[in-house]
Amino acid sequence: MLLYVAQHSLTDRNSHFAMSSIGTGYDLSAAQFSPDGHVFQVEYAQKAVENSSTAIGIRCKDGIVLAVEKLITSKLHENDSNRRIFNVDKHIGMAVAGLLTDAREIVDIARSEASNYRLQYGCSIPVKYLTERVAMYMHAYTLYSHVRPFGASVMLASYQENQPQLFMIDPSGVPLGYNGCAIGKAKQAAKTEIEKLSLRNITCQEAIREATKIIYVVHDEVKDKAFQLQVSWVCEETKTMHQTVPDELVAAAEEYVKQSMEESDSEED
Repeated sequence: MLLYVAQHSLTDRNSHFAMSSIGTGYDLSAAQFSPDGHVFQVEYAQKAVENSSTAIGIRCKDGIVLAVEKLITSKLHENDSNRRIFNVDKHIGMAVAGLLTDAREIVDIARSEASNYRLQYGCSIPVKYLTERVAMYMHAYTLYSHVRPFGASVMLASYQENQPQLFMIDPSGVPLGYNGCAIGKAKQAAKTEIEKLSLRNITCQEAIREATKIIYVVHDEVKDKAFQLQVSWVCEETKTMHQTVPDELVAAAEEYVKQSMEESDSEED
């Protein structure tokens, strides 16, 4: 009898750890840890971001450039539909990756925080403070069983007091400052390309070309459909306002990148 109980308990324990390793039984609530310390709902949200189109941010000596690969799922969509770069305040921009519906909710939260700060203090909200407020909100959605984590990561860019600032918040609610950042499907390849740049010496005009090149390099033409490049900047040239990069600059950057890629392909042949 004792041998049977011991074998039975051992079997239960083995099945318990096997269950915890794959998430079964411990992924029903964001408020529950698995025995090995995982919160599977948060990890699933991060997977949603990794399956999304790529977004990058480059911090230059005179500002910030944000670039997003917006996949075109239908030729019938209007060009401005499903945008992934937003204005949060006049001087703050946000690029998103992951579930677009979740990302839009985060954008609304950020806009509300920025508006409330302006009404209370009569000035623009510092981007670092805004990042911390939004991160607290996102983290709160990982604490309770009746909600789920946001399936989106966001980058916030600003140019305040002659200082460019770039932050990223992941679905767990962790905010970090970056010189260069990438989120989405090809984030690792994009980070590798960003690390090759001399970020302290590069200007925003140069960064537009580099960001365009990175998006084209990491885009998977085999698996992914056609895409539309979205680029914005906040810098001295925009008088510290976050704006969409003019179409002619984006078109020139795309033409330059396509020519350079064709030349490199011909050299390899």
